[in-house]
Amino acid sequence: MTRTIIFTGKGGVGKTSVAAAHAVRSAREGCRTLLVSADMAHNLGDLFGTEVGSAAKRAADHLYLQELDPGQLMRQEFPNARQALIDLMAGAGLAAGGLTETFPLPGFDILFSLLKIGRLCRNGGYDRLLVDCPPTGETLALLKFPELLSWYMEKFYPVGKAVTRAMAPVAGAKYRVKLPSRKAMNEIGRLHESLVELQELLRDGSACTVRLVCIPEKMAVEETKRSLMQLNLYGYCVDGAYINRVLPEEAGGGFLLRWRESQQRYLDELERVFDGYPMTRLPWYPQEVRGMEAAGQLADALPETLGLFEIRAHAENETYEATSSGWLLRLCLPGAEGGVSVCRRGNDLEIHLPGAARCLPLPDTLRTAVMTGYALREGMLCVSFQNADGSEGGQG
Repeated sequence: MTRTIIFTGKGGVGKTSVAAAHAVRSAREGCRTLLVSADMAHNLGDLFGTEVGSAAKRAADHLYLQELDPGQLMRQEFPNARQALIDLMAGAGLAAGGLTETFPLPGFDILFSLLKIGRLCRNGGYDRLLVDCPPTGETLALLKFPELLSWYMEKFYPVGKAVTRAMAPVAGAKYRVKLPSRKAMNEIGRLHESLVELQELLRDGSACTVRLVCIPEKMAVEETKRSLMQLNLYGYCVDGAYINRVLPEEAGGGFLLRWRESQQRYLDELERVFDGYPMTRLPWYPQEVRGMEAAGQLADALPETLGLFEIRAHAENETYEATSSGWLLRLCLPGAEGGVSVCRRGNDLEIHLPGAARCLPLPDTLRTAVMTGYALREGMLCVSFQNADGSEGGQG
């Protein structure tokens, strides 16, 4: 499976530059590497000083660049999925007739970019896939989209398929409403399977990890802390952080001295936040990172270790442990301090944190178990379950 690294961080912290440095370093090692931009505000072309489009372009030996265009992907690579979604919307009365081939499905740009990333991971023909993602808010929306859409489809798709089969003749004859065809519903089913596979792929910490990029400034640090917590909440493996634009010690006094003192406070805070994670400081260069030579210079500043592209910090952040009376769910939420609430609805566990929420499907083993309590201690959420028959965990 292709080694995949996702780069994200607050806007303007240098995500693209850090991702490009990794790509250059990977290509130097002789690995066929694709650096792909999933940010609608593409700037790979600006950084490398070349025109980059929706098809992979060779930029150097073993190095390829690509900028995803969701509209083009929708029309050219996933036309069946697009048509099935339009048919489903039409059947629900959400879409009028006369849709053109260029009609953008609102809110589904993320879907087609994700499906393309999934294809590249599985059979793109690359040794390493590096994804330059949008700022953290959009990245989190992108990464939780497969689970969210899959949850809705698992809840409503079987019912919708049965209703379509039973009601289609009546709806057409009596109400003049065109329900989605069996072909469209089957395509939705295949789309659902693709999303489940993609979700498993992106959460497979042995192949896909997330690296956060930050600068030592207040707003960037706070957003990075929230991102680390939310990525763990959604089940993604973070295996490192890059602190960009760190002023060197030899920088002049006065104005720059005060900046260095300010940066040092936030560097100390980030050391505490990322305790246990590999953290790399990257210098603030006197010139902008632009062009292959500049990207190569930044690549030289990456850690001189053989494990730069290996999984550098991987532990299960969502585990179930058998207890004497049932089960204990442990969910790692680094940086979470309070305001957490947990409740069970059917076979789902709803977890709410300030600014984040997740509906976590529980395993079948806990289908009849009762949630008895939860607690958040030092960044670890523990939720206890008791077996309905009082048996010990592992026997249900």
